[in-house]
Amino acid sequence: MRMALWRVMLAPITPLRALRLQRLSRSPFAFDSAWQQARMQCAPDEVEYLFQRHLQETEARWPEP
Repeated sequence: MRMALWRVMLAPITPLRALRLQRLSRSPFAFDSAWQQARMQCAPDEVEYLFQRHLQETEARWPEP
């Protein structure tokens, strides 16, 4: 199942907040970034998990030599 579908099923209001953040921003940014910001606003206790995910994605993009 796609990540976007899981997000809508598990937290239906967060994607709507993310879309609103995207529309209201002056500069364009990705839906994933908007979703993470919206999630941090409504569930600040999940910041640890979002930070760990960000570290994993960064390591996947920039592997150490």
